[in-house]
Amino acid sequence: MCNMTFEEASGENSTERMDSVATALEKVLSSALPQGCITVGVYEAAKSLNVDPDNVVLCLLAADEEQVEDVALQIHFTLIQAFCCENDINILRVNNTRRLAEILGGGKPGGEPMDLHCVLVTNPQATPWKDPALSKVSRFCRDSRILDQWVPFINLPDR
Repeated sequence: MCNMTFEEASGENSTERMDSVATALEKVLSSALPQGCITVGVYEAAKSLNVDPDNVVLCLLAADEEQVEDVALQIHFTLIQAFCCENDINILRVNNTRRLAEILGGGKPGGEPMDLHCVLVTNPQATPWKDPALSKVSRFCRDSRILDQWVPFINLPDR
């Protein structure tokens, strides 16, 4: 039996790899937003997953430290994670909802904050994505699953 750490298996320094994946994730979100390939909010994501799960390429679950103990939010996360795992959708946990809001353009019209606890990235209507940044994030998710880390965690650094 082989007991390798994630860093040993990936052959990269853990911090460098995480920073690299975080940067790739930012690129994915920035390029998906103008194409209309972003669904924001737990309820909206659940509706989208129910209608067309095959079109979802990435699911982000975001919570800041003070929200980690929110039982209702954790129940939502558990259900979404189970659905995504069953439908072979890549999942990432992120911890910086303020940075996520910056990447996604702030809030809703009228100044109302967005529900950033769940963000889905979907394929554009015309053709599937062929984006190197998305490939990097997907590879990170796949490598994590191989090591039995089904929902890897990414720290989105402040800019």
